[in-house]
Order: sequence, then structure tokens, then C-alpha cells
Amino acid sequence: MSYRLSLLDKSPLAAGETASQALQRTLHLAQQAEAWGYHRFWVAEHHNTDQLAGPSPEVLIAWIIAQTQHIRVGSGGVMLQHYSPYKVAENFNLLASLAPGRIDLGVGKAPGGLPLSTRALQQGVHADERGDFAAQLEQLNLYLQTAPPRDEHEDSLRATPQPPRPANRFLLGASEQSARTAADHGWHLVFAAHLNGDRTLLENTLNTYHQLSGKRALVAVQVVVAESPAEADLLVDGLRHFHVKVAGGQGVNVGSIEQAERYVRQGGFTDYVIEPRTPSLLKGTAAQVHAQLEALHNNFGIDEFVIDTPISDPLAREKSLQLLATHHLVAA
Repeated sequence: MSYRLSLLDKSPLAAGETASQALQRTLHLAQQAEAWGYHRFWVAEHHNTDQLAGPSPEVLIAWIIAQTQHIRVGSGGVMLQHYSPYKVAENFNLLASLAPGRIDLGVGKAPGGLPLSTRALQQGVHADERGDFAAQLEQLNLYLQTAPPRDEHEDSLRATPQPPRPANRFLLGASEQSARTAADHGWHLVFAAHLNGDRTLLENTLNTYHQLSGKRALVAVQVVVAESPAEADLLVDGLRHFHVKVAGGQGVNVGSIEQAERYVRQGGFTDYVIEPRTPSLLKGTAAQVHAQLEALHNNFGIDEFVIDTPISDPLAREKSLQLLATHHLVAA
């Protein structure tokens, strides 16, 4: 098979579980992913939720690289709207200095939470000074560039330390505008099909990015693998996604209608639409799922898939990822 598999983990808490237990499982999964042959292991950023234990990807990345050997580790992603681009550059230059050649910096436009956490994260930040997302990305790009040695009498701003091999840069998005932004700034693109499974949008976005950059985008997909198709169906029963579209504002994807209503309430929005979204969910046996991945690879030129699995049961989730990887190795 001619495509790579990578993994996105959100550190979900199982029923009755502590955050410490969920994070230990994230580390264990990273170590297993390395053994199974996954190319990257990414962690996410989510705020003010009791269901997910990962608000700070940079901290988790540092912990994981210290206890793995060669797998690439990164953010999927840092929610850039909340932070100083300079500080993000410092964090990832430091990580890339700790583990040269293993660090990925993925950034996204989403808030990673509902309006209450967004306001808390951006408290004291002047929106007019921050600029829009493209301006923030351009600033981040400048700070990440490797600079020549500084003269002792020179006054200049650099994001130190300067790593021997900088972090690879990825923009997470699901639109043609994201494709243009990534291409304009020289970033790799990751199309978030695990949040928006519209095939026409996928094709148009991937084609736009390839035409402008000459590179192929990665695609994030939701995957559920089990020993039988019937078992896979049971594991995804009740899975839902919703998109909140706000007039004149940024939309957001959430996992339930209750979350969508909280988003609207916390933001004080009055002109909005809540609509169901169809994720790009691939399910079945390992052979069936790989046949679907192979079709996507052939139809859209996708060379790497970032796997997200919505399975809530920890053992079934790990088994799903193991079955997917093991079949991939056997068939390759």
C-alpha cells in the first residue's frame, strides 16, 4: 500500500476515569503506535471539558517524546487565535531542539472550546493588535525561520533556541481558503474530513492546494475497525456531529446538540444555524477499511491519512487501531 498512517489522540476520559489515567493511556497509545508502525502521533487541544484531558499539546508532546524513540510527535493542533505567535514559535523550537527531526507543529483556526474558555484564553489580548489568522500565521512563519548567528551588538528578536531541524508545519482546515492560506505561507495542509466529510469540498480543497503548492495534503478521517462489520456498526451507533454557523462570526463543530446549544448561549448569538454534519467515517473490518482508504488514495492522490477514532471504550479503541496498523503492515 502506498499511503502512510498517522494517529490523532484527544486523551478522552472513560466513564469513572481520572485525567491522570486518560493521559497515561495516551502515552501508552503513542508507544504502541510507534511499535505498530504509525508515522506520526498527534495530540489535540480542547478547553473546559471533563471529557478530554488535553488542553496543552506542547506539554503532552514533551512528555511523549521523552518516552518514545523515533515516531514523529506533534499538535493537531495548536489553536493559534489564543496565543502569541512568538510564544508558539519558542515552544516548538524548544521541542525541536529536544527531539530534532521528530516534531510537527499543526495549527488550527478553531477555538478548541466554547466561548467561555475562549474569552478566558484571550483575556487582556487586544484583537486589533492580534490581527486575523493569516497575519498570525505569517508572524509565526517569520519567528520559526532559522536565523543566522546574531552579532553581540545587534538588537533583534528571534524565537530561541534555534533547532538543528525545525518542526514541520501543518495547517488544519476544511476549506479552499485554508488550502490557499497554507500554500501562500508554505505550510502543509491537513484536510479535516473527520469533521466535514463533504466529498466535493474535499476534492476541490485538495486540488486547490496541489495546484498552488505542488504538494499533496494529508487527510484526517474517522476510522472504526473491528473483527466484523456488525461489531463495527455497534461501536459507532449514536455517533453525531453538528456545525454551528453564526452570522458574521466563526462557525464551530461540536459533538452533540447540547454542546451546540451551549456554544450559542455562551456566545450570546441570536442569528445562527445548527446543522448536522456527516463525518468521513470509515468502518468495518481492517480489510474493508483499507479498501476504502485505498479508494481515497487512488481518487484524490492522498498519501497520508491521520486516523481519529471516535470509539469510547478504551480497549475497543486500542484494538481498532492495532487491527488497522497490523493489516497495513501485512498488506504493504
